[in-house]
Amino acid sequence: MTFAEGTVLRLYRQTVQDFGLYTGLELTEKQFAELETAAGAMSAKMRAVRIVSASNISKGDLEQRLIRKGEDPRQAKQAVAWMADMDLLDDEKTARQIVESCIRKGYGIARAKQSLYEKRIPKEYWDSALEDYPDQSEHIMAFLRTRLNTHWDERDLRRAIDGLIRRGHSYGQIRRVLQNMQLDTELMEEE
Repeated sequence: MTFAEGTVLRLYRQTVQDFGLYTGLELTEKQFAELETAAGAMSAKMRAVRIVSASNISKGDLEQRLIRKGEDPRQAKQAVAWMADMDLLDDEKTARQIVESCIRKGYGIARAKQSLYEKRIPKEYWDSALEDYPDQSEHIMAFLRTRLNTHWDERDLRRAIDGLIRRGHSYGQIRRVLQNMQLDTELMEEE
């Protein structure tokens, strides 16, 4: 909506209805300031809805994303609270979904913890989300089989081990799988 002095405000229909706006309506400075505040709050809420509908996200991550997208920090915090009040944000559920995704991808527990940290999941939800983390030996073995063809050498093995470390697996886990596959583990340092 464009105002007489050239100010342009992007307004959602709800804000227009709430303020009873129509062409030719004159607003006082106070009314205009209230309209700007309401428009910002509605913008933050609608952006929060779009972000949450696209992916699972924690409260902290959503707030930071809204701020990075240009929303006022106070209004971003209010939008997150509004979403939480409607039970659209659940950090505990999001933590479980992140961990399940890491398990499906064959990541080690260290990578799962890194993902929880990156998604700003509060630490209080980590233990319950990680408590049933399965043994990843099969994933490690499958990864090694895809990386080590019939003519592999020490360099190929080092690269495969480095790849597994980046995927969050510990040296101990990798060593055990290599021993089970009857591959040389001398390349690996002691834990």
